[in-house]
Amino acid sequence: MPATLRLTREGALVELRRGTFDVLVDGKSIASIESHGEVAIPVDPGHHTLQVRKARYSSRTLTFDVPDGDSVTFRCYGANLWFIYVASIALPSLGLKLTQT
Repeated sequence: MPATLRLTREGALVELRRGTFDVLVDGKSIASIESHGEVAIPVDPGHHTLQVRKARYSSRTLTFDVPDGDSVTFRCYGANLWFIYVASIALPSLGLKLTQT
């Protein structure tokens, strides 16, 4: 029975990095997520990596383990404070945020 990766895109404030984010699992683009959207992605049980990207901007890569038949949930959002938005021009890894919930 496959496991499930659930990803929600909700920030606490207005996102300054807008548009569709690509969802990468184990380095491969397997889905996309819109603002205020949710995706449920079937994955094989075991150890995986997760990252979200939009053009040159990306979150840091997170690792997770998910047992057979279980699910794991993450939340992502774009930069929402102007100084982080400006800093992400020089450091693209600040442009998107990914957290496990």
